[in-house]
Amino acid sequence: MFILARNELYRLFLSPLAWVILALSQIILAYLFLTHIDYFIQIQAKISAIPGAPGVTELIASPLFSNAATILLLLTPLITMRLIAEERRNDSLPLLLSAPLSIHQVVFGKYLGTIGFFITLLLLISLMPLSLALGSDLDFKLLSAGMLGLCLLVASFTAIGLFLSSLTNQPAIAAITTFTSLFLLWIIDWAGNTQVAGESSALFSWLSLLSHYQPLLQGEVNSSDVAYYLIVITTFLALTIHRLDSQRLN
Repeated sequence: MFILARNELYRLFLSPLAWVILALSQIILAYLFLTHIDYFIQIQAKISAIPGAPGVTELIASPLFSNAATILLLLTPLITMRLIAEERRNDSLPLLLSAPLSIHQVVFGKYLGTIGFFITLLLLISLMPLSLALGSDLDFKLLSAGMLGLCLLVASFTAIGLFLSSLTNQPAIAAITTFTSLFLLWIIDWAGNTQVAGESSALFSWLSLLSHYQPLLQGEVNSSDVAYYLIVITTFLALTIHRLDSQRLN
């Protein structure tokens, strides 16, 4: 399983697309990071006299993590679209499934290899707010909660993308369906905020990826939010295993 994960990670870094995604994400986030710093410098004199005013972490790091989540929502389908769809398109999936590995090991290997790529991306992102520690006081608890939320979020994105990649032999279709699904799960909270028969729909709010991410950005690590992401990851990995297992039996 770990050999497959290593090979998947190696194959990703051999792809020009992975390097383009790393470069573009860093360029965009670096620009936004500098924009937040500039805004903080402009208002620093005004908020310094306010007791309990938000600091560097709240005004720079948290918005950066919020922007990073949106960018990862756009970029994750481009990475996950090829995981299984390309294997099927190249007729190499039967060979992979006939290897001396269980379906669980194949799925987890693919998943862990992709997560390894995103961990690299998240480490690069985390260096931006951590650099502020050289000249200011950071709230490391808030920073850690935000990073935890970003890790859980991208792990959920990857699990969903892996499953949808297993449903088709066209990477482009996998990318489109993954983005559509992630976007719907991202904005479904809007429906939860509308009044339905005089009461707001708690179900839509619970299903929203965004509604569970926002408390973590604010430094609130709730077991219900962490459990939600673990449920999403487990569910879609199980669905992928079931999909590939049924194909091998056929």
